[in-house]
Amino acid sequence: QVQLVESGGGLVQAGGSLRLSCAASGNIFSINRLGWHRQAPGRQRELVATITRGIGSTTYADPVKGRFTISRDNAKNTVYLQMNSLKPEDTAVYYCNADANWGNTYWGPGTQVTVSS
Repeated sequence: QVQLVESGGGLVQAGGSLRLSCAASGNIFSINRLGWHRQAPGRQRELVATITRGIGSTTYADPVKGRFTISRDNAKNTVYLQMNSLKPEDTAVYYCNADANWGNTYWGPGTQVTVSS
């Protein structure tokens, strides 16, 4: 089992920045990839960014490319999402996700990000 807990959400004005954190615990050595997803009201959950274990390859959804950066601190078992130049359309609940061995997937409870215009 892997436990994930997000933090760092909040209310920010358009153009501002936030940094989300996701602390992983439990069987962390089974994790192959960590990522951030988001879900806005009335919309499906969508992928935002991912980072692999090992060399740390990253991927980003087109709407956040150039504005968001995913990174990790292996010593702290934490993955971050630095969000710059935030837009009102970035408003959503942001979820941390871990893809682990044997097809297991884990989710955190989510953290709310609200961007005011």
